[in-house]
Amino acid sequence: MIPRSQDGFTIVDALVAIVVVGILMSAIAPVMVLSVGNRVQARRVELATQAAKTYLDGIRNGTIPPPNHTVVLNEVDSTSATRQFNAQRVTFTDAAVPPASGLTNCTPTTPNYPYCPNSPNLSLYCIDFDEAAGCSSDSIRDFVVQAFRSATPTSTDATKGYLLGVRVYRADAFSDSTPLVKSDVDTRRTQATFTGGSGDRKAPLMEITTEISTSETRLQDLCDRLGGCQL
Repeated sequence: MIPRSQDGFTIVDALVAIVVVGILMSAIAPVMVLSVGNRVQARRVELATQAAKTYLDGIRNGTIPPPNHTVVLNEVDSTSATRQFNAQRVTFTDAAVPPASGLTNCTPTTPNYPYCPNSPNLSLYCIDFDEAAGCSSDSIRDFVVQAFRSATPTSTDATKGYLLGVRVYRADAFSDSTPLVKSDVDTRRTQATFTGGSGDRKAPLMEITTEISTSETRLQDLCDRLGGCQL
C-alpha cells in the first residue's frame, strides 16, 4: 500500500484547482481587456498628435498647400471710425464636421492628393499609416485631417495669414452613415487617452486652432484682420 504522504492529486483536487483558476481568470480578464484597450487608444492618440503636427509643420513651411475650406469671419466693423474688433472665434471653431460620406476615392491618383477633397466647403487631408496607398474608410490605422481656415469678407488670400482649424479623425470614422461629431463651446468631444474600449471612432482624436503666417505675411495684414495696431 502506498503511504498516505505519497498519494497524488485526486480528481476532486484537480476539479477544485480548475474552478479556482477559472474564478481567478474571470476576475482578471476585464482588467486585462481594459489595459489592452487603454494601450491601443493611447497609441492611437499619440499617432493622431503626430498627424496633426506633420500637417501643421507642412502648412507652416509651405510643403503642404493651405486648405481651400474657408470660414468667413467679419470681425472688424469697417463702418466704425475706430474699426472695432468683435471676435468670432467661437463661430470659427464651430465649423461643420465632415459628412460621413466625405472620404471617397482617396488614392495617390486623386486630384489634389493627399487632400481628398480640397474644396471651399470641405478639405480633408490623408495621413497614410498603413501599407495600402492612400486613405480608406475601412482602415483602422489611417487618419484624416479636417482643415479649415479663416477668411475676411473681402479676401480669401492665404498669404495674408489666417486662423487654421484642425480636427484629426480616424479614417474608419467614415465607414458608415452615422454622423461625425466635434467639440462645441459647452462640451469637449475629443477621444480620451484612457478608455474601456476602442473609443468613439466618430469623435476627433485631436482638435487644434492656431494662427498661421507665411513668408509673404506683413504686419499690416495682421493689423487689418484685428482692426488696426498701435505702433
